[in-house]
Amino acid sequence: MTYQNDILLRTLRGEKTERRPVWMMRQAGRVLAEYRAVREKAGSFIALATTPELASEVTVQPVDIFGVDAAIIFSDILVVPEGMGLPYEMYEKQGPFFPKTIQTAADVEALHLIEPEQHLGYVMEAIRLTKQKLQQRVPLIGFAGAPWTIFAYMTEGKGSKTFSKAKAFLYQQPTIAHALLHKITQSTIAYLKGQIVAGADVLQLFDSWAGILSPESYRTFALPYIAQICEAIKDVPMIVFAKDAHFARAWLGELPCAAVGLDWTMEAGDSRRLIGADKVLQGNLDPCVLYADETNLRKEVEKMLRSFDSKHIVNLGHGLYPDISPAKAKLFVDTAKEISTELHLRM
Repeated sequence: MTYQNDILLRTLRGEKTERRPVWMMRQAGRVLAEYRAVREKAGSFIALATTPELASEVTVQPVDIFGVDAAIIFSDILVVPEGMGLPYEMYEKQGPFFPKTIQTAADVEALHLIEPEQHLGYVMEAIRLTKQKLQQRVPLIGFAGAPWTIFAYMTEGKGSKTFSKAKAFLYQQPTIAHALLHKITQSTIAYLKGQIVAGADVLQLFDSWAGILSPESYRTFALPYIAQICEAIKDVPMIVFAKDAHFARAWLGELPCAAVGLDWTMEAGDSRRLIGADKVLQGNLDPCVLYADETNLRKEVEKMLRSFDSKHIVNLGHGLYPDISPAKAKLFVDTAKEISTELHLRM
């Protein structure tokens, strides 16, 4: 398929480009008044995420408003446990909550594997509608949570600073933990393949809670399952983002994925050395830089761009915060395009 703007896809294929592509995690969200209006119409976050017409509407908004080089489907990583038979609720300013958690082998056995159209058809339809609305202007990114991160929510029942219940599960019931991780992995593979069929051009795997595990635990309970997913996805490029997992960068570089995402605490040169020359790197401006005045924001964006080589997707080190000014988010995008064009012209 031909796109009016395919710079993200060309970068992920390792081709030379005229500048670096730029998009932002959480670009479809509360930072935009246009999003908040649709969210109010939907009545709740979950209603918005499960109504394809509305989900597709907010997915396209950042392309029109910010001029980003890709859309990312509006959804939630927790649709996977929902699709497996473990529903969740979302509370304003508190986050997700699972009325029932996974505690035993019988709980794991009761979960079913995801059939994308049957269990998560609303996401597939949102992708199809989004592709129609984008009219091949930019590619569409699909996503899922990495198995460990999904496991953490399914066993803890809610967000946590420590996820001590989830980590205790790994030590107390490792055999059952692996059984649950395996089931999550198989469901995630099916879900991501469903997104490809529906029209996703790129996939990103979010391991949001990677950094709370020890290196040994990560190698045992997280990395092998991410590897299985990367090995199973062959039709579109995969980006793996493991937040706070400094220790895992070299391991992520060995995965069969196209790109590795970095948070703002991961230095670019050090990451390139650890991850290797072949991978595209994505990131990693601290979202809080967008609170700075325009002069300092431009200075920080240029500093970040100069720290990376040309195999780079410009992004934040994590998602936009709700109270960031949309004007500053657009300035970030515009500045990244402008300065990276200048840098590439000098190469």
